[in-house]
Amino acid sequence: MNWKPELDELARRKAFAYEMGGADKVKRQHDSGRLTVRERIDKLVDKDSFLETGAISGLGEYEANGDLKSVTPANCVFGRAKVDGRPVVVVGDDFTVRGGSADASIAAKPLMAEETANAFRLPIIRVIEGSGGGGSVKTIETKGAANLPGGVGGTRGFYYMTENLSQVPVVGLGLGSVAGLGAARLASSHYSVMTKKSAMFVAGPPVVARLGQPLEKTELGGWEIQTRSGAIDHAVETEEEAFACARRFLSYLPSSVYELPPTIACDDDPERGDDALMNIVPRNRRQVYKMRQIIEQVVDKGSFFEIGQNFGRSIIAGLARFDGRAVMLFASDPYNYAGSWTADTCQKVVRFVDFAETFHLPVVYLADCPGFLIGLEAEKSATIRHGVRAMAAMNQTTVPWCTVIIRNAYGVAGAANQPGGRLSLRYAWPSASWGSLPLEGGIEAAYRAEIDAAADPKAKLEEIEIRLNKLRSPFRTAEKFWVEDIIDPKKTRSLLCEFARLAEPVRTPGKVNFAIRP
Repeated sequence: MNWKPELDELARRKAFAYEMGGADKVKRQHDSGRLTVRERIDKLVDKDSFLETGAISGLGEYEANGDLKSVTPANCVFGRAKVDGRPVVVVGDDFTVRGGSADASIAAKPLMAEETANAFRLPIIRVIEGSGGGGSVKTIETKGAANLPGGVGGTRGFYYMTENLSQVPVVGLGLGSVAGLGAARLASSHYSVMTKKSAMFVAGPPVVARLGQPLEKTELGGWEIQTRSGAIDHAVETEEEAFACARRFLSYLPSSVYELPPTIACDDDPERGDDALMNIVPRNRRQVYKMRQIIEQVVDKGSFFEIGQNFGRSIIAGLARFDGRAVMLFASDPYNYAGSWTADTCQKVVRFVDFAETFHLPVVYLADCPGFLIGLEAEKSATIRHGVRAMAAMNQTTVPWCTVIIRNAYGVAGAANQPGGRLSLRYAWPSASWGSLPLEGGIEAAYRAEIDAAADPKAKLEEIEIRLNKLRSPFRTAEKFWVEDIIDPKKTRSLLCEFARLAEPVRTPGKVNFAIRP
């Protein structure tokens, strides 16, 4: 018995799949500067590692005698592959077939991609363009009825879209116009990247125009809007850069919550101390400085991978390594509101504290926080509510935590420099300053009667400032053991590398027991 005819038919059907939406649609994709879904997958994963599932699925067209005429492939391509030698699931939308919409989709394919990641505890990378398998107005006609979102049999995809956030690393790549369900799938990730020519929105310009808002795609959901709103973490010029970002992000993480982050060999001396650290923080407390210079000096060289740079900008957040060990790193940014926590900053803290707890990443916080942002806009944005929510997220964590107070720690937000109910490590630089309120501006209020009664109010104010400044020295606080240690800034890297080594054996892999938020 010879099965060659069947194998020939299999090859023919695969050939239809590889043609995607046809030569004209592929050309249109290329002419707009975008790769096809299969080209994207090839560039994203290790060479020859992609093992596709359901390649020949689609809509067949047959001759009158029942012979196959052609197949329009389903517009979802997925399977298992490897990234830097580690297995992953990758699922991509084929925009050349009905723009990636539900009209040409087989819902079981993207669902099975999510189920595969969940069942085998594998990271999943979603390559999204179009509506991500969501419906369009035409769906009513092609399906013969209006779709009920989340109707009978239609909830499992939504379930896994968010459930996997508590199980495996989820990466979303927005490579083109992304709308509706596609936008939800892109935002429902631990790390999202879009190209600067792409756009993301809940509903596109034609729909929004009905509200009296005539906008182009990039005006409505371009990269500047989406990264500043926090909906997208990062924007890059090219698709190849997006693939590189995805691979690098995954390199810091375990394959699932049931493993620990990988430790890699490190050739950067953990005892390295750079004299430049002594000159970064100015003595003049009104002068700002570049926190990212401190970050680059203390982490393993070149290891800092910032996430969400354009959102909640008074906190810098990202992944880094100390002595080859991955951590979640937070650092205040004095260039934005002097490091004060805004409502957006608090949301950013919540998200990445949850992320660190989910994937067993120790936390390092380089703190310079003068408190929550104050003023009318801060009150309108419910900064204090978001702030206590950030504190609650910190207090829920169990991962090891180490804080280095670089300069300011004032008020309630200043107190949120470590989890409140358990042991953490903490150090302070000699430049550190703290209190319930900053002296600047507070002296006039607290000592108003004494200053007003003085023969020379200006001299009295100066006298009180000198007296209190001596009392607020960090050495006075350390003397009372209200802060653990004041350190030479050049010792910061050494101590943080020691912390990373201490943290390594005390983490326990397994699913966390509180809600994970994208």
